[in-house]
Amino acid sequence: MLSNVQEIEEKALKLSSPERALLAEHLISSLEGREDAEAERLWIEEAERRYREYKEGKVKARPADQVFKEAFSKLA
Repeated sequence: MLSNVQEIEEKALKLSSPERALLAEHLISSLEGREDAEAERLWIEEAERRYREYKEGKVKARPADQVFKEAFSKLA
């Protein structure tokens, strides 16, 4: 069974970042057994608020690679 997991992991690591993120989300959701509707609703509201603030010019966008580089540097 371990070899199956290793084989799947090798294939998964060849996916693009967005594909790996989606796969991870699906796998984690399958462990939870059910979705938390309230948490989902709150995340949607937060995303909509952030997008609205961006469109209204209240916040500035930054390239994702810059954001990730800064975040990873804080972890080191």
